[in-house]
Amino acid sequence: MAKCDEGYLCDVCGKPVERLFESDLYLRYVIGILDPEVLHTTPERHVKCNPALAQFVVHEKFAPVECAGDFDKRNLDASFVQQRETLVTRGYERLRELARLDLPIVDYPLPEFRGKYVR
Repeated sequence: MAKCDEGYLCDVCGKPVERLFESDLYLRYVIGILDPEVLHTTPERHVKCNPALAQFVVHEKFAPVECAGDFDKRNLDASFVQQRETLVTRGYERLRELARLDLPIVDYPLPEFRGKYVR
């Protein structure tokens, strides 16, 4: 089966990433971490399958995720954690919003990251 016929499978758990707001790849793009030039070459995974990032999503429709070890947000600077939670949660909310909209991919990122990679 061709890759495009398979859909996007999670690089961690192997299950399909069926909805945009489940996508770690697009969450990282929306919050300015991932260059759009590598969207098509970067492995996909569920947000929940990337605990280092998922732990910062604080949203009623997202089950909390813990990240054991050195990168556990409970071991990090409180100011950094608060800033990261704000950004990542805004990104998650943006993905939920995008699922209902018909926008070009260049308009997916949060406003402060649109055009970040324009050359």
